[in-house]
Amino acid sequence: MRICIDLGRQSLELFGDDGACIRRYAVSTALNGPGEESGSQRTPRGRHRIRARIGAGAPSGAVFRGRRPTGEYWTPEFAAAHPGRDWILSRILWLCGEEPGRNRLGRVDSMRRYIYIHGTGDDQPMGVPLSHGCVRMRNREIIELFDLVPAGTKVEIRE
Repeated sequence: MRICIDLGRQSLELFGDDGACIRRYAVSTALNGPGEESGSQRTPRGRHRIRARIGAGAPSGAVFRGRRPTGEYWTPEFAAAHPGRDWILSRILWLCGEEPGRNRLGRVDSMRRYIYIHGTGDDQPMGVPLSHGCVRMRNREIIELFDLVPAGTKVEIRE
């Protein structure tokens, strides 16, 4: 299996071992566009892999901070009580760059930048770049993807 994220189309495609596309999802990547520099709030490009899978068995809408469940659950009312919060919900697929100098090591290290594929609030649009660098997905869709891909799955992020 492999994942291809297209920043221009704001889409994520999952390909099976035979090369056939088996899932396609609308996503939301960085509002600031593509980029690898730490602190840029941009989505890094290039070859990555899933380094860690976090949240197995958590309910849909479970809130994570620092990759740990808080015991809270996203609802529109809860979100309204916490305006401006960058929601990391349901599941986390933590990405690790595979290209030294481009998205691995130093100030461009995707893992040290905490670049994830993760769930977000139901009020957030997909197909529009609005994140702080991560790849946001609908909760039901990140749960489905999480259940399909193992750690080590290759991820290509391209413009």
